[in-house]
Amino acid sequence: MDIGIVYEQPLNERVRTLLRLDYLFKLADHHMGGLSEWDVRSVLYTLLDIIDLTGRTDIKNELIKELERHAGTFRALQTNPGVDMKRLDMVLNDIQGYLDELRDINCQPGQSLKQDELINSLKQRNAISGGSCNFDLPAYHQWLHRPLEIQRQRLEEWQQDLRIIKKSVFLVLNVIRNSSRPTTEIADKGFFQKSLEQNIQCQLIRVVTPADAAYYPEISAGKHRVTVRFMEQADTAHRPTQTDIDVEFKLHCCTL
Repeated sequence: MDIGIVYEQPLNERVRTLLRLDYLFKLADHHMGGLSEWDVRSVLYTLLDIIDLTGRTDIKNELIKELERHAGTFRALQTNPGVDMKRLDMVLNDIQGYLDELRDINCQPGQSLKQDELINSLKQRNAISGGSCNFDLPAYHQWLHRPLEIQRQRLEEWQQDLRIIKKSVFLVLNVIRNSSRPTTEIADKGFFQKSLEQNIQCQLIRVVTPADAAYYPEISAGKHRVTVRFMEQADTAHRPTQTDIDVEFKLHCCTL
């Protein structure tokens, strides 16, 4: 496991969507552990973001394609004597289970939220800054003052049909993130560029810096090369500038 700050740059739209969903699901999980009205509000706003994001693409089919691709890659490893077969079988079983659930005709992620009248009212007002104030949505204001156990139960119900999306996103990204071995690189005066292998399609770039680093990377990448510029911003009131020191960092080119 990397020790430090990890920065990620997706190289295609599918991985970009998965990273956004990964972030949103983790944000919702964090606030589900809270006890205040503001945690409950944050969970609902995050779920609305998830529904909005999944509504822009056929996330079910995108995940099915990605899981099928990973399953094919892992099956090809079953004849490799150096592979941990027990762990490989566990991953393949998880993938197959998720595929079966996603392919089920009754799998309609987010439907519970979309069909809820309170959620639809909140969604309409959420586009307005401060639009969920108590004078805008008195029904929502009243619901937020119900006992916490009732709210939690409803939040769990609203998320139930999204769990297969969440589990699949986490699995796919975990596989991608662990598909590379990091290399130690040096950015000369904060600038680094590297050509990518033409016969291997990179999905995700990960840059790891020390946790106490005074700089951060700006990553850009395409089919042929990756470029990293390390920037410093001592004061947020000022524009960041490229550092003038040589920076050592870890680079992952995730290709699976």
